Amino acid sequence: MCNELYLLRHGQSEWNAARRHQGQLESRLTELGRSQAAAMGAVLAREIAEPARFTAFTSPLLRASETAAIALAPLGLTATADDRLKEVHFGAWQGLTDAEIFARYPWAEAPREADPFMWNFMAPGGETLPLLSARLGAFLDGLAGPAVIVAHGVALRVLRGLCLGLDSSGMRDLPGGQGVVWRLRDGAHSVLA
Repeated sequence: MCNELYLLRHGQSEWNAARRHQGQLESRLTELGRSQAAAMGAVLAREIAEPARFTAFTSPLLRASETAAIALAPLGLTATADDRLKEVHFGAWQGLTDAEIFARYPWAEAPREADPFMWNFMAPGGETLPLLSARLGAFLDGLAGPAVIVAHGVALRVLRGLCLGLDSSGMRDLPGGQGVVWRLRDGAHSVLA
């Protein structure tokens, strides 16, 4: 299920630029986000010699599907949208900045400082790590061969962690960011730029 995967986080969105937690709400790519998607497409074109061997998947959320359309164009691939690749649901925190969250939920600031990764699963009414792991695990179980996957920061950190057999602290320590491509091949994880 994880033998050969190329994973892309969507390019910068309007809400990324405004530092708002998107969760499963919609936000379009910025000009920088479109440039990041094109750069990731160039990395994929350089790395994947036989695109016909690959299937492509994307979260259906706009920022991911826009990134997929741009990044996959050089390979001649079109991504299939899959709801299981959506970002973690941030519950009551969706659409809010850190300052807005801490003003409404003062208890949330200390856990954010202590463990930013696990903080993503503490929102009232939000999705837990076990729930997100279950839906991403179900997606991985259905993969039949090499794939390119376009999704979101937290979701891809968990997906990579599942492939690598990591616990939550191992997932927390995985590299993040936008504008990079992660490759998982035969149990090895690498960052491509």
